[in-house]
Amino acid sequence: MAGAGDSTHNIAVYIDLENVAIGVREAKLGKFEIGLVFRRLLDKGNLVVRRAYANWESFGEYRRPLHEAGVELFELPGSKLSGKNSADIRLVVDALELAHTKHHIDAFALVTGDSDFHPLVAKLRENAKYTIGIGVKKSTSKLLIDACDEFVFYDDLVVSVSTKRSVLSKTRLSKRKQQAFELLIEAAEALQRENKALHSSLVKDTMKRKQPQFNEEYYGYRSFNRLLEDAAEQKIIEIRRDDRSGTYVIADVLVEND
Repeated sequence: MAGAGDSTHNIAVYIDLENVAIGVREAKLGKFEIGLVFRRLLDKGNLVVRRAYANWESFGEYRRPLHEAGVELFELPGSKLSGKNSADIRLVVDALELAHTKHHIDAFALVTGDSDFHPLVAKLRENAKYTIGIGVKKSTSKLLIDACDEFVFYDDLVVSVSTKRSVLSKTRLSKRKQQAFELLIEAAEALQRENKALHSSLVKDTMKRKQPQFNEEYYGYRSFNRLLEDAAEQKIIEIRRDDRSGTYVIADVLVEND
């Protein structure tokens, strides 16, 4: 099984939309945003499969944002008696089939808080798949949390992005540069979580994985080094020169970590 420090996983993402959407609503976290989930998962590697399960007649408001995020939508029965079980069974069958047929996929992310998925997590781990759970604190089963190799609370993702945007909004930077620095902070924090040195090249690679179209020139910088220097001048990060290569390394992120 790949370890927690491996940032090159090929990940299959399975979303129990009903569970997470209701959990987010009851926790008063606004509307569920799949972008927050994907941005965290991209810290771990490539999202090669993205699937969501729901009765879309009841959760139609999520169709468009999920579709735009490249998620396959799987329709489930609307019966109050059988719908939830159908969702569980269909998701479990699909995940296990993928685990046995697509050997290049070495990690599975389950976006749910439902304890019914505990046996699925156990079976995936038996098959040497790294498991990541994402759910809302108040509505997530401890059984599921303990079963996963890693668990991320959706609440923390909301707080994290709100903190970054609040800090950046207090600067006199343009909206475009605020967006660049938000992505920079996310990439740096991701590498910190993996206990990796924050060399400029690795930071830029992480930013491009999270946002493939990233180009520093779009944000008004002639080079990536100049972007880092400006971020340091704005007291968003601290940088230093690497003694061996002479390139920049981010020594610290000055915006509060999540």
